[in-house]
Amino acid sequence: MGEQHVRRRAALAARIAADADAVLVTRLVNVRYLTGLDSSNAALLVAADGGAVLCTDPRYAGTAERICPELELVVARPTAVALTSRAAEDGMGRLAFEAHDVTVERHAELEAVDDAPELRPAGRPVEELRMVKDEDEIDLLREACAISDRAFAGLLTTLRPGMTERDAAIDLERRMVDLGAESPAFDTIVASGPNGAIPHHRPGDRALAKGDLVTFDFGARYGGYHADMTRTVALGEPADWQREVYDLVRAAQRAGVEAAVPGAATREVDAAARDVIKDAGYGDHFTHGLGHGVGLEIHEAPLMGYDKTGKLRDRVPITAEPGVYLAGRGGVRIEDTLVVRASGPELLTETTRELLVL
Repeated sequence: MGEQHVRRRAALAARIAADADAVLVTRLVNVRYLTGLDSSNAALLVAADGGAVLCTDPRYAGTAERICPELELVVARPTAVALTSRAAEDGMGRLAFEAHDVTVERHAELEAVDDAPELRPAGRPVEELRMVKDEDEIDLLREACAISDRAFAGLLTTLRPGMTERDAAIDLERRMVDLGAESPAFDTIVASGPNGAIPHHRPGDRALAKGDLVTFDFGARYGGYHADMTRTVALGEPADWQREVYDLVRAAQRAGVEAAVPGAATREVDAAARDVIKDAGYGDHFTHGLGHGVGLEIHEAPLMGYDKTGKLRDRVPITAEPGVYLAGRGGVRIEDTLVVRASGPELLTETTRELLVL
């Protein structure tokens, strides 16, 4: 992906050229996006003319030389300070920085560099670039989703009353890794019975029981990219209220997916799903936003909620995950990862959205 990284750095340089001589990138996920280097200590200096210098410590120097040989490499442990010094040495007068990542303490260290450039908050230009994916990124995300689908299909063959939530979560995560995932994309949620009313329930020792609705929220990480999907299944024939709520959430999710087109305002996409639930009298029981972007992080821009701003664009992967949560009874959430396309939403998670009765 070397050529892609060169293009990404050029795009970043063009975004900051009017306001700064260079930008100091310190968020590790952004460094990875711009260079390919995945490490616990690195920073990148991108000049307005497109030139770039990477800094990492001796633990990752060999990896950096192999992964991004086109970049000049500085080896130092205080990476941000080293690159600020480099900017000063190169006579740069204005240095943009990632204010959402740099702490007050780190900012003071940068200002203390001899002849330090004027430090200017950069906003979030790398995150803005990351929002629209290239096709290679989408391929990695597609494989992460396929692994997630296959792992869930395997779990369903062994799921039974008496298994604990924790055991089911561990089983699902193991299956994803066995199928090629680097790791789970996040801590798996398994919420059974009344626990399903807690959107981010941590799986515990509760045993799954006949008559439960069980919500599984999970995903695989592959090539650095994160899948995210949720399915709710019934153990035994569902009660009338369970099927009613499930069908409602399914209809809301379908409306949200259909609204996810280039140019759509994120709050309007949220409203497309939320209004279905609200009109059925369950509006107070849908307690979170419709979805979020996914990629090198499990939660990325854009965010879709009634109070969010912005518009969707072509090739932006997002989730659509409406839910209804009834305290003391249970809940339903259905979630897919999809790519916004001019030709219509491309669903990457394929497990059926109809209610599975086990």
